[in-house]
Amino acid sequence: MKVLLVHNSYQQPGGEDQVFESELDLLASHGHEAVRYTAHNDAVLQLGKLTLAARTTWSRTTYRELLALLRRERPQIVHVHNTLPLISPAAYYAAGAAGVPVVQTLHNYRLICPKAILLREGRICEDCVGRRLAWPGIVHACYRQSRGATGAVAAMLSVHRLLGTWTRKVSRYIALTEFMRHKFIEGGFPAERIVVKPNFVAPDPGVGDHRGGYALFVGRLSPEKGVGTLLRAWAHLGGRIPLKIAGDGPLRHLAHSSPPGVEWLGRLDHGSAVALMGEASVLAFPSECYEGFPAAIAEAFATGLPVLASDLGAMAEIVTEGRTGLLFKPGDAIDLAAKTEWVLSHPAEIKEMGRHARAEYEARYAADRNYQLLHEIYERVLESPARPRCGVAIGA
Repeated sequence: MKVLLVHNSYQQPGGEDQVFESELDLLASHGHEAVRYTAHNDAVLQLGKLTLAARTTWSRTTYRELLALLRRERPQIVHVHNTLPLISPAAYYAAGAAGVPVVQTLHNYRLICPKAILLREGRICEDCVGRRLAWPGIVHACYRQSRGATGAVAAMLSVHRLLGTWTRKVSRYIALTEFMRHKFIEGGFPAERIVVKPNFVAPDPGVGDHRGGYALFVGRLSPEKGVGTLLRAWAHLGGRIPLKIAGDGPLRHLAHSSPPGVEWLGRLDHGSAVALMGEASVLAFPSECYEGFPAAIAEAFATGLPVLASDLGAMAEIVTEGRTGLLFKPGDAIDLAAKTEWVLSHPAEIKEMGRHARAEYEARYAADRNYQLLHEIYERVLESPARPRCGVAIGA
């Protein structure tokens, strides 16, 4: 099978970029021909605001280039990961003109929320879910703290909702969790076209010895990741339990006034972060937003590391209370501290949780299992009698 993968890369490489590359490698390793079409957000700096806003809704460049590539390569499937802002939904129309079905991975909540994380001012916000125009997001300047930038994203969402792009041009959506699937159904997306396939961890890091005696946080240092809650919990613990923090972001300055027992490691390469998971006793994941699919949790499971996570959204679905970790009330530092103390004072129970976490990885998040799920999705799309409608492009 030949698959064309489409992705608009971010200026700062993140989880979506890694998943795109990993799925390319996964398909190639199983004998498929994987072709790529990409854009990079560094090019945004060369565009004026009006040009960028227009291109977010419709990119003539994408339509021309992608249609030519499709006609030359003749893939069976187009698999889209991200189109914002440079590729645009013109990618779907190019695929439709070439008669190739589209699969779209929903890495975040962008298609129902301009900010993509359903969070505003530190609280869960679903004000734009299901609206024809995401005007609350514009009013509150949710995307990049700019009404203009938010308006551009909201306009793209509204235009393509009116055109029926989301219902007519995509054969199958891949949600990363059941929680995410239900949110998109609430947002008006067709339930029968949304399937669940989580991300995967490759290569397999193997089970660690977990003798480090410390808790670990790996992630972006930003408010929605619960870093403030994490530090308040450790202040309450009074340095009794070591915590290592690996990551970078806007809250890095908190390292200068952190409570005792906290070691700041800065940004680490992926291999070093996973190696720390192999030594840690528990992974702390205090995120306060609806995560898409927290890669750090699956990576922790792969090493046999239980997870202490917020009882919210995807985290509450992935972490099974008392089996692969523990859940605490989101934003509640006292509850997080209490659960952390329990973890470190019950080594036998935590060891058993680690075994269950590893078993969960092998059953759900290993590369071979993920390939089976992805291949099944492709096959069902190809077997479906419904094909993409060619229609008329908005301005090829």
